[in-house]
Amino acid sequence: MQLECVFFGPFRDAVGEKTVRYETEAETVGDLLTDLETAFPALEGELVADDGAGLAGDTVVTKDQRNVVHLEGLETELDPDAVIRLVPSVYGG
Repeated sequence: MQLECVFFGPFRDAVGEKTVRYETEAETVGDLLTDLETAFPALEGELVADDGAGLAGDTVVTKDQRNVVHLEGLETELDPDAVIRLVPSVYGG
């Protein structure tokens, strides 16, 4: 299936584009994030926690404007033409 992946901040820098139409066989958000870390090596370890149990740091991932944490987390199922937004942890003061 093809998904629209929108990257923000350092994730955009790592990918080289803000929006990517990404062809994947992933069935869940977790599978997709693992695929993206492989496809874009600069994202490795930035999306999925080292233990694979959740998102890395305070990363926010939304599917069609809904935070996946409030859905099924990494087990959230993907739908064709879904829009996935990836926002890195924000630090500042």
